Amino acid sequence: MMAMILFMLLPILGLAYAAWHVWTLVPLPAGWRVGLIVLGVLSFLALFLVVSRTIDGWPMWLARLTYDVGCTSIFVLLYLVMTFLLLDLGRLVHLVPARALHHNVYTTIAITIGLFVLFFLGNVHYYHKARKELSFTTEKQLSRPLRLVMMSDLHLGYHNPRRELSRWVDMLNREKPDLVLIAGDIIDMSMRPLADEHMAEELRRIEAPVYACLGNHEYYSGEPKAQQFYEEAGIRLLRDSAAVVGDLCIVGRDDRTNPHRKSLHQIMEEASGQRSLFTILLDHQPYHLEEAEREGIDLQLSGHTHYGQVWPISWIEDAMYECAYGSHRRGNTHYYVSSGIGIWGGKYRIGTRSEYVVCRLSDK
Repeated sequence: MMAMILFMLLPILGLAYAAWHVWTLVPLPAGWRVGLIVLGVLSFLALFLVVSRTIDGWPMWLARLTYDVGCTSIFVLLYLVMTFLLLDLGRLVHLVPARALHHNVYTTIAITIGLFVLFFLGNVHYYHKARKELSFTTEKQLSRPLRLVMMSDLHLGYHNPRRELSRWVDMLNREKPDLVLIAGDIIDMSMRPLADEHMAEELRRIEAPVYACLGNHEYYSGEPKAQQFYEEAGIRLLRDSAAVVGDLCIVGRDDRTNPHRKSLHQIMEEASGQRSLFTILLDHQPYHLEEAEREGIDLQLSGHTHYGQVWPISWIEDAMYECAYGSHRRGNTHYYVSSGIGIWGGKYRIGTRSEYVVCRLSDK
């Protein structure tokens, strides 16, 4: 409860702090400054219309615009607060003159241009999807080398429409994978844009079997409808279950949003007959990595973190998770936590990247 209160309170305090600085800094008449502050507050409040899914009943163009404005505002606010904190600190140690923060046209222009360039480049960087290669060898027998493609955190919705998904599917098909694995959060917040744009048809173009686990956003969008979407898209959902796919055992956990999900030990007990196969675990949220090691999992694939999406949130996540991003190992178990091919909210990657993973698997 305390964490939720802080989550709601900190942005409001940040908004008040940034508004005060805008009022004292911008060299415009009072009416213009009031207008700027009101515009910022309304943009911030649009985020609550997105989270509450009020926009689901609006015309699509207006819903998309509200989503983009509301979700962008929280990131702009973050960087405004950081900028003003840095300037205030500079003023306290006499590195920044007080006049630089009071009705100063040069400071106003510098901050405006700096933020515009930062977010423009962050948006461009988001659309560049990095290709991450992994190679594993195993002592377990494989009939042939395998090529797997893994994605997580597609967040299909108002901000990631069908045309963007189509580009991702083309990228996957060019890899000619034997198997595609999706580690949760295919859906963003609402099923409405997926249904309106018939995105399930696009996913059916993937030229390989697709297996996936649920993420927390499938619960936010409505888990029963999300499961129906998986079926329409030709995706095999593994929900606290395992499937034998050739020489592999693919295990998918329900998301930890469900407090009644099975333990990994229970799932592996039920799949005890497949212990001799190379076992890949799909678990959306990378908590309690020791469980996979204890159960003899060969490779765990996760997502969820987005690696913070923007710096310095990535630093916070490094402190929160044993592995917030990238490759990791415990004993004989390998892990990869992806920053995701898509993103939640504003489409900006600052200090992080959007990616998909190509994994080559062979025996010794």
